[in-house]
Amino acid sequence: MLFKGVEEDSNSSGWKKAVLVPSLPEVFSTIKVPANGSLWRKMLAFAGPGLMVSVGYMDPGNWATDIAGGAKFGYTLLAVIFLANIFAIVLQHLSLKLGIAAERDLAQACRDNYSKPVSVALWVLCEIAIAACDLAEVIGSAIALNLLFGIPLAVGVVITVLDVLVILFFQYKGFRYIESIVAGLITIIFACFAYEIIVSKPEVASILNGLLPSPQIVTNPAMLYIAIGILGATVMPHNLYLHSSIVQTRAYERTTEGKRSAIKFATLDSTAALLLAFFINAAILIVAAAAFYNTAYSDVADITDAYKLLDPVLGVGAAGFLFAIALLASGQNSTITGTLSGQIVMEGFLNIRLKPWLRRLITRLIAVIPALIVTILYGEKGTTNLLILSQVILSVQLSFAVVPLVIFTSDKRKMGGFVNKPVLKYSAWVISAVIIVFNLFLLYQTFGEWL
Repeated sequence: MLFKGVEEDSNSSGWKKAVLVPSLPEVFSTIKVPANGSLWRKMLAFAGPGLMVSVGYMDPGNWATDIAGGAKFGYTLLAVIFLANIFAIVLQHLSLKLGIAAERDLAQACRDNYSKPVSVALWVLCEIAIAACDLAEVIGSAIALNLLFGIPLAVGVVITVLDVLVILFFQYKGFRYIESIVAGLITIIFACFAYEIIVSKPEVASILNGLLPSPQIVTNPAMLYIAIGILGATVMPHNLYLHSSIVQTRAYERTTEGKRSAIKFATLDSTAALLLAFFINAAILIVAAAAFYNTAYSDVADITDAYKLLDPVLGVGAAGFLFAIALLASGQNSTITGTLSGQIVMEGFLNIRLKPWLRRLITRLIAVIPALIVTILYGEKGTTNLLILSQVILSVQLSFAVVPLVIFTSDKRKMGGFVNKPVLKYSAWVISAVIIVFNLFLLYQTFGEWL
């Protein structure tokens, strides 16, 4: 049975086949959008997907690079975080536009456009990336539980499996419940780091200078390496699949004008949420810079070490505690979006529909098992290395998500009147090229160290 908005003959567009089942069918078009409501009511109706996407830009995988950058180089790499955030805003705009205009998520678009072997290969790469992302979340949550309650890392890893049950419970209550949980956890993270910034007393002038690109970011190899790591850890491939799907949960009018309005409000939602993510990422680096830069602790690059040193260095008892609370909230938040992304890519690429609880359990176990093995065998040091590896894997996958997204949204036959305008089109290709080159360099550097 076709759903409204895709009854048109697929041959009249650039798509080969019409979409028979919408993305995330259990929540498709379930959130009402007032047809004649005020501007604020419409903005509120579309608020939510942006926050869920922003979670990927402040997950535990970002923390290590932000901490290392701040401790070693002060505020200089703030410019890189800002640049990465601009990239993210552009790419997430393309993602939501694809979902709204074409009424198919990125995975469905890839399945329609590419041969089955290529689609399967892209699915495998995407599943590996989601597992890597989930791995970072599992490790981050386990570290936070260890820091807060003294729970052994291995036990903390096992506890994270229970997240699946919580997610399922609230999804059956409605998608708004999921969005509300995400918003609540982001508020906790924001409040924790607002406090950290206040007590760390950073130099405002240095922060403002750090937002301006510095030549030494490129000329200093050590700084360049961390800068590329920040970029690679910021722009998340699974977010592009996720956003193109969850924007379709809004019951906007499936007409040209309705879609145009939906794209406008969804972009506002996404941009505001990503600016919030920028604040949190920048805050991690700022706190690390204020606490450790030009001190005996400038080599701090480990989450656990940062936690242990914050209290004595800043002289405030709650600094380390709130740091760990924010880490736990970050890990839990990322769990929600990661498992949803897993469902979207499996259904989109393969058209295989598993029961949500089974899909989420599989996704979580793929991450938990290696984390548990490494934790038992190598302890804290092993989990740190595993966290780095997860970011490298994400870097590999990123290009395979970005390039198809830019191709599809720049195709007039596929997008019609919603096709990327020349400025946006060429900007997106420049961003794609920068991401690809930087990630290739990161891979070269990483594997060079290992070999």
